[in-house]
Amino acid sequence: QVHLVECGGGSVQAGGSLRLSCAAFTYPEYGGCMAWFRQSPGKKREGIAGIRAESGQTYYADSVKGRFTISQDSAKNTVYLQMDTLKVEDTAMYYCASSTGGYCFPPVEYGINYWGEGTLVNISS
Repeated sequence: QVHLVECGGGSVQAGGSLRLSCAAFTYPEYGGCMAWFRQSPGKKREGIAGIRAESGQTYYADSVKGRFTISQDSAKNTVYLQMDTLKVEDTAMYYCASSTGGYCFPPVEYGINYWGEGTLVNISS
């Protein structure tokens, strides 16, 4: 059963914007959260943004703070990642993730219950 489905990846030039979406089969309940990770070739997967399901509290890694915005529409079981002022170093596979235990501040792999399959973001100079 597919729990998370991402869409919205693609190729843009540096300085541009992209919006990723992630539809969840079931949305986290009280205490849970949604997060975005990314992985560039040769690098470890990095948790870059998280949002608490019931309060909307957010977390951002320093690498994306001020440029990326995570948001949610719990009525649609969907979380978004708005990415602005994109840089070449933002090129990566982006993964949506769900944590029933609230492991999104910062997002950590061992706390994730469900992963999306990933969507590729490619930023050219």
